[in-house]
Amino acid sequence: MDIDSIEAAATRLAGRARRTPLLSSPFLDELAGRQVFVKAECLQHTGSFKYRGAWSAISALPDGTRGVIAFSSGNHAQGVALAARQHGLPALIVMPSDAPALKRANTAALGAEVILYDRATEDRDAIGEQLAQERGLALIRPFDDPQVIAGQGTCGLEIAEQAAEAGIETATVLTCCGGGGLTAGVALALEARAPGLRVRPVEPEDSDDVARSLVAGEILRNDFQSRSVCDAIVTPAVGNLTFPILQRLCGPGLTVADEACLRAMALAFLRLKIVVEPGGVAALAAALFGGEELGDGPVICTASGGNVDPAVFARALETLSA
Repeated sequence: MDIDSIEAAATRLAGRARRTPLLSSPFLDELAGRQVFVKAECLQHTGSFKYRGAWSAISALPDGTRGVIAFSSGNHAQGVALAARQHGLPALIVMPSDAPALKRANTAALGAEVILYDRATEDRDAIGEQLAQERGLALIRPFDDPQVIAGQGTCGLEIAEQAAEAGIETATVLTCCGGGGLTAGVALALEARAPGLRVRPVEPEDSDDVARSLVAGEILRNDFQSRSVCDAIVTPAVGNLTFPILQRLCGPGLTVADEACLRAMALAFLRLKIVVEPGGVAALAAALFGGEELGDGPVICTASGGNVDPAVFARALETLSA
């Protein structure tokens, strides 16, 4: 997990992943009191950055692999399903029963077999490992996998290039953070390619294990499964591989309320013309409403996913008239 592995992943992703744009709006700058740039990974294949890590990991599997398995609330699931289909491999996806209907439907439509579990009473890691052994499948973890981290790091390479094109030498980079795969990959890429850009993870208020772990100096788990609207970044704990990277390279974690995320979704649609899901807009919510906690200077945010159920999106749009 270093810049060489990220560059190798970028080579394998060439012609596959989209180079997503870095967007801005003077209206958002005025609201935030600083320059705000948005890395629109919601425009990536399958609607999230997860395609990068999925393709990176699957393209690195040995010849003769029988198929792949993954566990995910939806975005990793879709990324793995598409990348597996493109490699001609069957995919089995273990998803929580309360995952958004759109994500479940999309995963199945991409050809994957979907098995549901109760995230409040069952251990997804145990389910995934058992099924992987029983069926002889390669387990593609959502964040604690070196090749997945390398794939997500290609987003960081693009941020470094786009920041340089925009004349940005120093900035805070906010990443929507669940298990830390995107945050770790981006941080590693920026360490090598744009050391003036410092990463800070952003989480829902009641699922802030990363922020607490960074303060404690050890991995802390969430005491309960959050019912936050930010389903994409609600995880039991940060990864064993990702946490040391976050400790070394990232600033303090930030948290955002669900209401702030819903309002940020509406503003992203109104001002940037993009659709972002609650968990994928947490970084932008922190940039817009984080105030003095972010200090001075420009902020670059990952809009990490756009797979949102229509009812939730309608709820977000209602905040414009509140």
